[in-house]
Amino acid sequence: MGAKVKIIERKGSSLIERLYLIEIAKGMATTFGHLFRNLKDNRNLYVRHYPEVQPEIPARWRGRHRLTTHEDGTAKCVACFMCQTNCPAKCIMIEAGERVDGKAEKMPVKFHIDLLECIYCGYCVEACPLDAIRMDTGIFSVTDNNRESFLLGLEELLATPGACSEEEYKKGGA
Repeated sequence: MGAKVKIIERKGSSLIERLYLIEIAKGMATTFGHLFRNLKDNRNLYVRHYPEVQPEIPARWRGRHRLTTHEDGTAKCVACFMCQTNCPAKCIMIEAGERVDGKAEKMPVKFHIDLLECIYCGYCVEACPLDAIRMDTGIFSVTDNNRESFLLGLEELLATPGACSEEEYKKGGA
């Protein structure tokens, strides 16, 4: 029982087809056709007037990171390194230390997230056993002039508020 092989003739054997000149001309004709049509009548263009009109963002959308706290203001993170281990971009760096408030045996002394390396996959949120890290801030536009501002530390992560309440988050959004 032999395998059936179908031989397909390769196109583009002439010199003009190998130089792609005709195909480039066809593509440019399509592009200029759209350009001139839109210049003549631009009422059907889809335009977002950002930043005056903000986009609608669902509550479960993965925005910038934040760390959650207990009612007394202490961090829920116990420095278990699950988020750091599960991160495919390797953008989370944690340094653990002893906890003195009696809630657990460890706490993060340093917790850094490099937003330039982050791919916003949400694996860190899924891996956290205590729901200490979330991506529900609603912050979608992260811009600045220097690279150092994209390295979030423990203080910035704890100070970032969530976009929805705890009850809305557990229900799946507003």
